Amino acid sequence: MDNQNKNLLLATALSFAVILIWFVLFPPPPPPTQDPNDPAVATAPVASTPSTTGDGVTEATAAAEPAEDAPRIAIETQRVTGSVSLLGGRIDQLSLKDYRESLAPGADIVTVLSPIGQANAYYALYGWAPGTGLALEDVPGANTLWEQENGETLSPGAPVSLIWDNGNGLTFRRQIAIDDNFMFTVTQSVENTGNEAATMAPYGILARHGEPQDLKNFFILHEGLVAMADGTLTETGYDDMPDFAFNDREGARAEVTQVTQNGWIGFTDHYWMSTLIPANGSPFKAVAKYDQQRDIYQTEAVLPTQTVAPGQTITAETRLFAGPKEWATIRAYEREGGVDRFLDSIDWGWFFFLTKPIFAVLHYINFWLAGMGVTGSMGWAIIGLTLLIKAALFPLAYKSYVSMAKMKELQPKMEELKKAAGDDRQKLQKDMMELYKKEKVNPASGCLPILLQIPIFFSLYKVIFVTLELRHAPWIGWIRDLSAPDPSSLFNLFGLFPWDAPDPNSILALVFIGILPILLGVSMWLQQKLNPAPTDATQAMIFAWMPWVFMFMLGGFASGLVVYWIANNTITFTQQYLIMRSQGFKPDVFGNIKGSFQRKPKTGEK
Repeated sequence: MDNQNKNLLLATALSFAVILIWFVLFPPPPPPTQDPNDPAVATAPVASTPSTTGDGVTEATAAAEPAEDAPRIAIETQRVTGSVSLLGGRIDQLSLKDYRESLAPGADIVTVLSPIGQANAYYALYGWAPGTGLALEDVPGANTLWEQENGETLSPGAPVSLIWDNGNGLTFRRQIAIDDNFMFTVTQSVENTGNEAATMAPYGILARHGEPQDLKNFFILHEGLVAMADGTLTETGYDDMPDFAFNDREGARAEVTQVTQNGWIGFTDHYWMSTLIPANGSPFKAVAKYDQQRDIYQTEAVLPTQTVAPGQTITAETRLFAGPKEWATIRAYEREGGVDRFLDSIDWGWFFFLTKPIFAVLHYINFWLAGMGVTGSMGWAIIGLTLLIKAALFPLAYKSYVSMAKMKELQPKMEELKKAAGDDRQKLQKDMMELYKKEKVNPASGCLPILLQIPIFFSLYKVIFVTLELRHAPWIGWIRDLSAPDPSSLFNLFGLFPWDAPDPNSILALVFIGILPILLGVSMWLQQKLNPAPTDATQAMIFAWMPWVFMFMLGGFASGLVVYWIANNTITFTQQYLIMRSQGFKPDVFGNIKGSFQRKPKTGEK
């Protein structure tokens, strides 16, 4: 077998082995099994309220469940809808107008925050933790009934203000504002009309009851606690939060980080996130805790204790992001809004040095194509990204293909060396190395482009699986979601027969694959036909089966990834064909295809 076929076989085997290991170790996530109507979840108690007493972490004091008929203030913007409850001043109803739960007609819009009494309650709380000389009832907490001071509907440019008087000389106000996207600004103030100074610490809380209903539990994706503390990113899964070392006074597991300048803390899901963001340059205590008894996950941003003297007013400002992890939006909050390293809230993974630039290029190509009115722009952006990657690797690929072409020219000389060396393998190896050196040929160079494709492939897989921009992104015809597998199926002959395709999670779906996986197999098979089949029967059999094994293995992968692979194979075929022609070797593609269908004579046959 010539070295060109050896290199192709090695590269194909390496790719196959890596993908097989990946598929076995990290299979696609199972569908969620949690019952959304579970009453145990729906009736979970409200989150705890911190106080400044205690040693190292805020003291938790459970509060009663809020009344269902508490007054509300509507939230209405072009992108979100929801409401603020006057009970606790909670931001606890928020849905995203631009995103649907599924592609089904009439599907509900995505809900990010939900109040107590609904499944998987998830909300933001604000208040003041009492200092020395103050009791919990002297400061507003989780169940304080506020009054609406001004403002009708919370919208961009139209904040609302709440007021509460504790009856002992302290008047608390809370102004809530929202921008055009998903950022709230909560400004808390307290006016001291009494005769004695008071000390207290402003805080913000994010609490969610139970794990999310749509938790993926997939190794490649981080879901759970995400926090930035002075440039250090922390990611802790929901399953790991019960393992926090510290027990607070109610027995909840907690982890405390003192942030000296810039940071944020919150929860991230697959596509959505809620994050508490204190003002830049403001130190705060970042607390993450899990109350196993009540099954509540909680993050807190507790600002330093302040003293308000008689006749004085103190204020504290905290931002709250609650919405989709849109790359452009989060990037704007980082660059223009000053949220330190906010783009790191998107799970870029181990290959962040590849995934970040890959997605940035994908985003800009998609933005440009969409601006030109191109339908299915994200799918074409993936193909455009493939072209750019292949162009960047072309010098290396050219050198590799030229080297392989020279290796083919050296075949007669190599055969002579084999005959001359006989069974002396050491002499053969030495003579071949001298021949390579003399002819300036590197026999290993043919594998390098393929080896470089492996981290790029995994990085793109990460990008397509994690980033929101691929979710529900259509391409052509039947491909309505590039983040999902090809929905077409051999089972109903791609929609020609009047019955549904197998369920995507069933074994039948692995067998009755769609159009894109078939095109992938064909593109790999055609790429092989640039060279004659190996003379060795075992190697020829491996080559013959490899494209079709890949075809079925990748049938359940995201359509966007399969589009990338098809485009990559097509461009590679074209590059290799042209380079081989430029080196004086004309690939007999049709002859090799014809030869693959001819019956091979058995041993002993004439």
